[in-house]
Amino acid sequence: MDIGLSIFPTDYSIHPATLGREAEARGFESLFITEHTHIPASRRTPYPAGGELPSIYWESFEPFTALAMAAAVTERLKVGTGICLVPEHHPLALAKRVASLDSLSGGRFLFGVGAGWNAEELENHGVAFDQRWKVLRESILAMKQCWTQKDAEFHGEYFDFDPVWVEPKPVQKPHPPIMIGASSTWAVERVVDYADGWMPITGACDLEERLALLARLCEQKGRDRKEINVTLFGSPAGQAEIDQLAKLGVDRVLLPLPTEDEGRILERLDRYQSLIAA
Repeated sequence: MDIGLSIFPTDYSIHPATLGREAEARGFESLFITEHTHIPASRRTPYPAGGELPSIYWESFEPFTALAMAAAVTERLKVGTGICLVPEHHPLALAKRVASLDSLSGGRFLFGVGAGWNAEELENHGVAFDQRWKVLRESILAMKQCWTQKDAEFHGEYFDFDPVWVEPKPVQKPHPPIMIGASSTWAVERVVDYADGWMPITGACDLEERLALLARLCEQKGRDRKEINVTLFGSPAGQAEIDQLAKLGVDRVLLPLPTEDEGRILERLDRYQSLIAA
């Protein structure tokens, strides 16, 4: 079981470079950072968790910049998007950004992806809410061409380009692991279709039922279940719970960090560190 961290980093919380150094020094395997390019002021779309949307959703740093700073001061710590809202980017630009971070970090990037929950946010990027997963799928397929082909081209419904050169190529071959961050049955189907991992949120679904579905779909579609990483967001920070998750087939848990100052974050890391030792 790998134990990583996730956070909404802001200019009033711990600096990403400091967090990266401290996380690696304590033996954590990875650091994941979320993404929202912006939050529309309309607030038409309700916050999925209920109540008022926390301000960290629009105050957080751009994830690739923050992750690059963490990667620059570490040697082993894996860095990941948790998650990147793929439909809000053009695949040519995003493919280069992903490959650059993977190259500069020496192959330590984990590409957590999702389609988003805020309809207005997606609309501001020209993406209809009911089309977001179709756009994401096309974008992933187009980026795979950019990462693996010298003369990359793609012709789809949403993206269309003749042969192009996109360099550098990722260090990880054929590309960094693509991990879908969603909890529905459709998400599991998408994982088996075109991704390398699944990233549900604790409590968002019946985990045992979804893992059984994952195994069945892998068998039906000829994929090796062991090659699909399962990473759980917001895992309960208790050894018994983590041991049970490992038995179920979870490969990585991401312990949540609050958006607080450096001192409080370091205290939290020290408490979490006992799980690594265990």
